[in-house]
Amino acid sequence: MSDSNIDKLLEIMAALRTPETGCPWDLEQNFETIAPYTVEEAYEVADAIERNDMNDLKDELGDLLLQVVFHSRMAEEENLFTFNDVAGIISNKMIRRHPHVFGDHNADTSDAVKQSWEDTKAAERKEKGQNDSALDGVAMSLPALLRAEKLTKRAARVNFDWPSYKDVFSKIREEIDELEVEIDQHAPIERIEDELGDLLFCMANLARHFKLDPEITLKKANNKFTRRFKAMEKSFKDEDKDLSAQSLEDMEDLAVG
Repeated sequence: MSDSNIDKLLEIMAALRTPETGCPWDLEQNFETIAPYTVEEAYEVADAIERNDMNDLKDELGDLLLQVVFHSRMAEEENLFTFNDVAGIISNKMIRRHPHVFGDHNADTSDAVKQSWEDTKAAERKEKGQNDSALDGVAMSLPALLRAEKLTKRAARVNFDWPSYKDVFSKIREEIDELEVEIDQHAPIERIEDELGDLLFCMANLARHFKLDPEITLKKANNKFTRRFKAMEKSFKDEDKDLSAQSLEDMEDLAVG
């Protein structure tokens, strides 16, 4: 995207937010109302990548860029910061976090780069007074499974971690047993929720031990379930059979594969 196109986009957003002559909907928005759209656009970018649709990716990246421009414009109206400030901050951050490219630091492997990146981020948090806990800086707004993975990763950096995935398996079995006890004893739903949460947290921890993103892992499972379920529906439909009238066993036989 050329500078002229960036300037054009900034001018369009300024016009949309101009009182009296701008767009009524755009003028009504604030940071809180736009935030859900920002998250949605990020997911649509990820979806285009997963589908390997480069034309759609180009379009979705434009939608995501618009979100940055929208937030920046609202901030500029309140004399907080501008789009240029945002671009400047990320430019400086990228230089600071890549001393092996822009400085004299050595990092010739991906793992070394990741460690350097984490060390730099830790120093940045300390400068901001966010170093009271090893867990500081893990955003509350992250999807729950992804946040669980990041929390356990942070804890592992100070050696609060099981040495082997087998230990995680033991903990998972323990949590399953505790959940089953609560259910069998007809415990209040809050206690069942608590035990189920512990189990899901352990599953996210297991994913981290294998360097898997639990959010992506679950997304793939969702897609697999959808694919198999739709194939099962089609099989029964082709035979003029009512899906809801079939036995679970018959449905499972067709849903596998």
